[in-house]
Amino acid sequence: MSAIDVVGRYGAAAAAGDMGALAATLSNDVVWHQPGANQLSGDHVGPEAIVAHLGKFMELSGGTFALETESATEGGNLVATTVRFTAKREGAADLDQHGVDVFRVEGDQIAEVWLIGEDQEVEDRFWG
Repeated sequence: MSAIDVVGRYGAAAAAGDMGALAATLSNDVVWHQPGANQLSGDHVGPEAIVAHLGKFMELSGGTFALETESATEGGNLVATTVRFTAKREGAADLDQHGVDVFRVEGDQIAEVWLIGEDQEVEDRFWG
């Protein structure tokens, strides 16, 4: 299975809200690098921690967080996706940004994820 196919399985599971299937795309020692200086920032290690981390996006946004993958490009074991993400949160301006997510794939699982948003300061204010 190609790296882009692995990331596609991850994206399909995320879109369907199937956290079990999503976790199955992640290696046991996967590292998720969440940028910024907000309550969601930092490194999250392992499938359980990442699933819990993703749940916080929904919890903090009252279920409004949405991520749309616009394109994906593969180079060896790296996949870069362009994304648009939106969310609403009481007391904060709506979040609507584009970004790039980079996945490192080993075998048939995701081993590492880096996220790059277009305006980290706006994200930090939104997530608090």
